[in-house]
Amino acid sequence: MHTSLNATQFIDCETTSVKEYARKKTQHLQDNKAKAVALYYAVRDEFYYDPYKIDLSIDGLKASTVLKQGYGWCVSKAILLTACCRAINIPAKLGFADVKNHLSTQKMREVMKTDIFYWHGYSSIFIDGNWLKATPAFNRQLCEKFSMQTLEFDGESDAIYHPYDLRGERHMEYLYQRSEFDDLPLQQMVVTYQQKYKNFSGDINIGNDFLSDIEKEN
Repeated sequence: MHTSLNATQFIDCETTSVKEYARKKTQHLQDNKAKAVALYYAVRDEFYYDPYKIDLSIDGLKASTVLKQGYGWCVSKAILLTACCRAINIPAKLGFADVKNHLSTQKMREVMKTDIFYWHGYSSIFIDGNWLKATPAFNRQLCEKFSMQTLEFDGESDAIYHPYDLRGERHMEYLYQRSEFDDLPLQQMVVTYQQKYKNFSGDINIGNDFLSDIEKEN
């Protein structure tokens, strides 16, 4: 259990900014379930989802960097949530799955040449004797704007994405469940990206505005 509380290369939960943020969001709460739920909503909604700017460097993926930037993608937001949990002594890990994400844009499809997202990230949090999946990627503003169900987390059951949006259209399909890790398996991820994404050359910087592109296509 102790390894899921340690600071790591990416989950820099000992960083002053991460510790202060986690404590601020949970200071009036008593039990770990309430604290984990509060951190989930803080990371989900206070950091907007942006898959157009992905920095795959060590510094770019650290929890403290996401905290400073104010935005992230599924993996980096899961890193921040995991770090915040560890910062207040709640065991947490990083989990991954391959998914077919129907919230995409023409520009993303042109770059990726597929609608499958490999190594989609979430947090796995230890609460009351159970490991629970918590996926903080899509912020409420994004969901409300594009008729998606906001993903709620109650600290008692897994929070993984809905298969359909509010219009009854396909949203997210889980294709393959990967493992859970005490730190980000960046090298494994990069190998998969190199194999699966024909245009992959390192960092991803599409350059457009993700929200604007989604609005145009919806």
